[in-house]
Formats: sequence, structure tokens, C-alpha cells
Amino acid sequence: MDSRERRRVHIRLPVRLRWTTPFAQKIELADTIDVSRSGLLVSTKEFHTPGVSVWVTFPYDVSLPDGQPEILARVARCDQLLEVILATHAREKVQSASASEQERPSKLGQLAPALGIADAPATFAVAFHFEELPRYSSNGNAHRREPERRGSRRRALAVPIRVHPERIPWFEEAMTIDISARGMRFRSHREYEFGDHLKIAFVDLASAPWHGTGEFLSEVVRVAPVPGSIALDVSVRRVEQTNRELPAAFGFFPSLR
Repeated sequence: MDSRERRRVHIRLPVRLRWTTPFAQKIELADTIDVSRSGLLVSTKEFHTPGVSVWVTFPYDVSLPDGQPEILARVARCDQLLEVILATHAREKVQSASASEQERPSKLGQLAPALGIADAPATFAVAFHFEELPRYSSNGNAHRREPERRGSRRRALAVPIRVHPERIPWFEEAMTIDISARGMRFRSHREYEFGDHLKIAFVDLASAPWHGTGEFLSEVVRVAPVPGSIALDVSVRRVEQTNRELPAAFGFFPSLR
């Protein structure tokens, strides 16, 4: 009996995975094995370390330009794909209970093509769980019922950015978690301190939520560790911004117009 909270559905659809390493971002195109409202099971070429944050575009359409929505998720487990296929079919009683160990390789070879996976022995089955973001009626901490005190409301938005300290030219590639007209929160693999001044640039200007080109000067207002990870969630506020720079995407802030 499946003890998961959400019912899984076997479906094969394209998915794009984006994750950040200490040196750069990496992207992998893969296919789902099954999906649920809380996560995905994906066939991948790369090994993904449990606990690592990944941004998922699902379903992913390669014919569309960049800017497709990305969902923050975390690697729950990473197993050999064929072992997962075998266990799944055993639970569903597709494999005969009397199958001998000598028959196992041939059965695995028949199961992999059935899922449309050409070189399954070299792939992994990775379970991703979608991360729940704080509700926007809260102030971002555990007290969810406390009224929002920010001057501009946050919206969940995951886009790639380049970040570096004001006087250091070497940037890191990161992903935003949420953003407002006056600030943002992003996940980082570098250490920043309260009050640090950072320069932030959007990788894709066409989908950038802030108007303007080049880099935006920002100040670190909060740094929080990510449970079970070496990453940090960094909150910043924009410095020296004017009303002319506020994006049309944030037109729901009438007081800023």
C-alpha cells in the first residue's frame, strides 16, 4: 500500500532542472516517471545529492523562449533507475513472485524501453519534493498570522540572477525565491552579512521583473540558513531606486505610482 500523502500518476513529460553549484548554474533536460501535487520522480543522467535545491520547469516546452515558470524543489532521494523500476513493478505485481535472480537482467532490459528510456543503466531516478514558500500574508517567519509589514508586497518568482559584492567583480549565479518592487530574496552558496552592498543583474532582461538594464545596487537586510543545506537565503532591498524604475509588473502597488 502506498503511504504517500499525494497520489502519484505515471506520466512521461519533459522537465527542465536547474541547480546552482559553487561555481555556476547547471541545467539538465529530463523526463518524468511519475508526478503528484507535491513532487516529481524524474529520470536523469546526472546524480543529484539529496537535500540540494533545484528549480523545476514542468512541463517544459523546448519550443518556447526562456521565461517559463520555475518551481523551487528539493532532492528527496536519488537511486539507480533500474532498481526503482524493478521495485515499482514488484509493488504492482507485474513481476512474477516466482521470478528467479537469473531472469532479473532480461526483465530490466524489457522494462526500461517501455518507459522510453534509451540508456537506462546510466541514469538515475530522482525524487523531487516541491518546497512550500511562506504565505504572503505573513512577514516571512514562523508567525504566519502576523500582518505584513513590508513597504511592498512580495510575490513568488524564480528567475536566474548574477550577484556580486559592490567592490568585488566576481559574481555568483543564483536564483530568486520571491521578489517585490523594492527587494528580493534569493538562494546563495556564498556568505553575506547584514548591511553588505551587492550588485544584482538579471540574466534574462526580457523576463526581468525590474525595469532598467545593468546592475541594481542592493543592501543585505537578512541572511537565513536553509535547513539541511549549506545554502543561505539572502534578503535584500534596493538602494537609490526611483519611481521611474519601478516595473509595470508590479502595477498592483498603487501607492508607488
